[in-house]
Amino acid sequence: MIFITNPFMRNRLASIFLRKKLMLNKSLTCHTITVSTPVRSIHIEVELQTQGVLKLKYELTGDLAQIQIPAPQPPTAVDGLWEHTCFEVFVAVEGNPGYREFNFSPSGQWAAYAFSDYRVRSDWIVCQMPVIGFAQTNGHLLLEAVIAAADLPHNLEGKPFRLSLTAVIEANDGSRSYWALHHPEARPDFHHRAGFILSLNPA
Repeated sequence: MIFITNPFMRNRLASIFLRKKLMLNKSLTCHTITVSTPVRSIHIEVELQTQGVLKLKYELTGDLAQIQIPAPQPPTAVDGLWEHTCFEVFVAVEGNPGYREFNFSPSGQWAAYAFSDYRVRSDWIVCQMPVIGFAQTNGHLLLEAVIAAADLPHNLEGKPFRLSLTAVIEANDGSRSYWALHHPEARPDFHHRAGFILSLNPA
């Protein structure tokens, strides 16, 4: 057993341990409705940072030459991103029917929506637009998104957040494959609450 007497080192190690505790690595599965896809895998690193910021790192592996990757655009809010290659997260508070949806495109465009219940839209504007970074290497597509704490669902009681991690990938032939942590229905439905299976405790 190792004892650490230096207060600075003890606090530093505690901070590292907490960071690792709040960081999760997850893999998405493709919905069975998909006939074929150029995607081999999608992995996501999820981190709820100590200041309440939600950080997501998506890594897609596959035949990128067969995937429609949106060209760079100004980082503005745009509807309909899910109709093309797009990475998403749905965030709710445990026990609360409301939730928020965030869409991130490799183009740098984004979208954010609030819902009071299943597919019931609420008026809402983000406090701070998400920060999106994108990189493409041989066979790998990487997208990082950071969501401000103020734009997560209100959680005054400090209950666990419930997340659904998803992605829509468009192939060159126009077909789309639908990816998620869990597909609760016979048809893709990312809004279905049974898909919100990832639990994150507030920092």
